[in-house]
Amino acid sequence: MRIGVYGGTFDPIHNGHFRIAEELIGAFELDRVLLVPAYVPPHKRGQQISSAYHRMAMLALATAGSPRIFVSTLELDAPSRPYTIETLGRLQQQFPDSRLFFVMGSDSFRDVILWRDYERILSEYSVIVSVRPGSSPDGRPEKPSAAHLPDAIRNRVLDLLGGKPPAPETFSTEHIYLTDYVCVDVSSTGIREMVSRGQDVSSLIPPAVAGYISKYKLYQ
Repeated sequence: MRIGVYGGTFDPIHNGHFRIAEELIGAFELDRVLLVPAYVPPHKRGQQISSAYHRMAMLALATAGSPRIFVSTLELDAPSRPYTIETLGRLQQQFPDSRLFFVMGSDSFRDVILWRDYERILSEYSVIVSVRPGSSPDGRPEKPSAAHLPDAIRNRVLDLLGGKPPAPETFSTEHIYLTDYVCVDVSSTGIREMVSRGQDVSSLIPPAVAGYISKYKLYQ
């Protein structure tokens, strides 16, 4: 079984998250995608983040009708173990006969050398880097570079930019796939700001999530 592992704060989940998950399911023939909300990501400590209960509730509502998109509470259940390498290891134990594909944004890929045991993440697991609009300082899509990685890891990078599908034979070993399948310029930060200003965000998030945010007066 092939499983995509898509971590994040999801504060809130939005249509861009869904589009990425759906496109990767198709391109990589994934049997499922696990959305893994972080309790408090190490790089966001000190920032105000919505309650894990609210974020989990929004994820559950958003994915209820998606047969291949699931929510994992792994990091919420173990807030003292927030690091990606630990999460992937526990998921591999949970799904011992599956190949995991870890999904990250191009901004995270740029800073991945700051992550704990990043070389193990990029060597022991397949990684899908998703390039998003506005990921560069001038607001244009940023083509990710692997120049910051050691040679042994850089040689594992496969450029699928331009919507190219992965070759099935590459699934037998771990690779780092650079992709740009989704061009939806939406962010959780932007949605929170819009809600705080009283603007309509119904076109940017699943309807059930919009109703939940309104009911519980989140981001106001």
